[in-house]
Amino acid sequence: MPGENLSRDEARERAALLAVDGYEVSLDVRSALGEGDGDGAPRTFRSVTTIRFRCAEPGASSFADLIAPSVTSVSLNGRDLDPSEVFDGSRIALEDLAAENELVVDARCAYSRTGEGLHRFVDPEDGEVYLYTQYEPADSRRVFANFEQPDLKAPFRFEVRAPEQWTVWSNGAGELTDGVWRFAETKPISTYITCVVAGPYHYVTDSYTREFPDGGRLEIPLGAMCRKGLAPHFDADDVFLITKQGLDFFHDHFDYPYPFGKYDQAFVPEYNLGAMENPGLVTFREEYIFRGKVTRASYEGRANTILHEMAHMWFGDLVTMEWWDDLWLKESFADFMGAFANVGATRFKDAWITFANRRKAWAYRADQLPSTHPITADIRDLEDAKLNFDGITYAKGASVLKQLAAYVGQDAFLEGARRYFKRHAYGNTRLGDLLAVLEETSGRDMGAWARSWLQTAGVNALTPQVLLDAEGRIDELAVLQEAAESHPELRPHRVAVGLYRRGADGTLQRYARAEADVDGPRTVVAELAGAEAPDLVLVNDDDLTYCKTRFDETSLATLREALGELTDPLARALCWSALWNMTRDALLPAREFIGLVLRFGGRESDIGVLQMLHAWAGSALTHYVAPEWRERGARLLTEGASEQLYAAGPGSEQQLAWARFFARVTDERGLELLSGLLDGKATVEGLVVDQELRWAFLEPLAAHGVVGESELADELARDDTASGKRHQVRCLAARPSEAVKAQAWAQVVESDALSNALVEATIGGFAQASQRELLAPYTEKYFAAIDRVWRERSIQIGMDVVRGLFPALQQSRATLDATDAWLAAHEDAAPALRRLVLESRDDLARALRAQECDAAASTG
Repeated sequence: MPGENLSRDEARERAALLAVDGYEVSLDVRSALGEGDGDGAPRTFRSVTTIRFRCAEPGASSFADLIAPSVTSVSLNGRDLDPSEVFDGSRIALEDLAAENELVVDARCAYSRTGEGLHRFVDPEDGEVYLYTQYEPADSRRVFANFEQPDLKAPFRFEVRAPEQWTVWSNGAGELTDGVWRFAETKPISTYITCVVAGPYHYVTDSYTREFPDGGRLEIPLGAMCRKGLAPHFDADDVFLITKQGLDFFHDHFDYPYPFGKYDQAFVPEYNLGAMENPGLVTFREEYIFRGKVTRASYEGRANTILHEMAHMWFGDLVTMEWWDDLWLKESFADFMGAFANVGATRFKDAWITFANRRKAWAYRADQLPSTHPITADIRDLEDAKLNFDGITYAKGASVLKQLAAYVGQDAFLEGARRYFKRHAYGNTRLGDLLAVLEETSGRDMGAWARSWLQTAGVNALTPQVLLDAEGRIDELAVLQEAAESHPELRPHRVAVGLYRRGADGTLQRYARAEADVDGPRTVVAELAGAEAPDLVLVNDDDLTYCKTRFDETSLATLREALGELTDPLARALCWSALWNMTRDALLPAREFIGLVLRFGGRESDIGVLQMLHAWAGSALTHYVAPEWRERGARLLTEGASEQLYAAGPGSEQQLAWARFFARVTDERGLELLSGLLDGKATVEGLVVDQELRWAFLEPLAAHGVVGESELADELARDDTASGKRHQVRCLAARPSEAVKAQAWAQVVESDALSNALVEATIGGFAQASQRELLAPYTEKYFAAIDRVWRERSIQIGMDVVRGLFPALQQSRATLDATDAWLAAHEDAAPALRRLVLESRDDLARALRAQECDAAASTG
């Protein structure tokens, strides 16, 4: 990634100097078909860009951004510039600017195979070629010359020449005339949310109509697309249903009509992200089109993503952060609005349970890493920005906004949003702009709240302290607040404290609840004095705040015996989350957590929570149990998952979840059943082993050496699709062979021949928990390679390699020492690279502490 970075200071200097009036971008992607450029050169397309811009200081110098193999010509204000003198591979030097300027750049840009820029995908099923763009934070410069920073907004006009049989889409409405696709000029938007999608996509249309009280009428053409090979699986009707429900919801609450004309949604292959909020043309990973049976949680997750991206049309596209420091201004809001709208507008009324259980788990992990940062982060450059699309910016920020809505009141919160849109439409903002409107609508001073919640890092732990009187009633109930030494901030929390006790029927029911403002190390909840003694105290009942919940001894004992008796699904999810945090913090032995999942998981009614419990139990076995207990733990999980698989309702989503979990955790004892389910010699009533489930069963069989290359080739012949190829590559890399591991390593680390999706699949198969000894030699190789990989590969592939191949399964002090030695020897390495290594080191150190806790349980 040499020379491709852009610092905040450079961006501020350029924004103070320049104002952009418009772009005209002409792309010729007919080269996507046929033979490439030859001689090992990257396949390229022609990109001609005209930029009209003003300069506040005539005579000053600046630069435009472009990453391209070659530049044919550069013209500034009619003056031809020598590309060899002004273009250095990532920037075009612009000298002696006039008050008003026109820059024309004719370049050969490269198609991407890493999902960054203009990605080119060849479908192995039918040979069709598909293109799409993905830019955030700064990859539009791989497609056309521009000023690549969010606060230099401008209108865009795109035109595209494409193969005759193709359709092309962009942000604005388009039409084909004289062999050229021409698109309507956009509103002023940032470079990173422009978009082009092109190819023989399967395209479905619908429409949305909105009548306004003043008699006005808004009509939005809707479209949804995917590869032709996925068309039989594409449930566009449900995508449109959620889309229309979301548009209704946001129009009801935002009082600002959708401003970008049409609303297309493209489900594209080999996508690095979940989705991207390009106005008028939202892109999604095609895995949101389900080729086999999935649970309700998958449909809820897709709906959440659709609504998240739709919220961005206002938070992020209409009003955009000035620089990536305030990325949270769009991502936190969109994450919050995804759940808020799911509950308020769709069939997924329990979306806050998913938020509490799944999204906040992501935030809690990120907020305890050494790289944790305030929600309003210090983003020095683009590499920092790329890494800050994390659990803090998204899920912690959304959690804090959920609390903010309770703090100022939902009406004031939404009125603040409405004023924010109207005041800053098509502009750029900072934190202070949002706080100003919230102060207006709520009458509260937002400064102290922002300092505590937005400008400090770390997560607090809240623990109940219950003192009983002589009659066994509560004399005093207090909430104790703690913070990590590294981030000692104690924050104000609005919490609900719930008291639960077991009834005559054995169920755990809430019998008292009080809201309180927790501030400082100890807060007494006076309202609960005199209440009967509880069996369980839940200090963040209803999930009002962002914290780690702890339990007193009585409550913990109750959960050990009766967690499955909690009748309220949100309270149950919060208790599971708290127990998992205790496991990660080495306060609860991992084997005990696994035991709780085996005892009570089969009674979990919320399928999303159940699937999260499966993920946590698998992680506990892989990372947190004492090494000497792993074999027994695997046996217990294999037996328990098998028992639940057969006990679950035939054809139920619980049955499917247990089948997938069984495949993930099984030891040698379960392989015969997996083989039998694949070849039909074994059956489980109601379980349909569709193609996606077949691949899920094949990976453990490959990892244990039961199936090999020929069987996997046969399976690919059965499923000769892009999805099938990714699954096959993952399974091939999972095989227990020194030669296999060496080949997989070479394909990812020593070569850039694989696409981003196949890099991801190879890494996913490479590290198998049952192959720790086989993988041990790669610790030294990892530390020898990562600096070079980071320098030579794109940032996305660099992140995949550094994160995915860290020797996390070599759980020893020696691995920690090797990590520390690399960090000490590479103090001048790219900060983003050091951050990734530090995060992996922290995960490893946490695993070792948890293993010590678990080992102590066997001797205590």
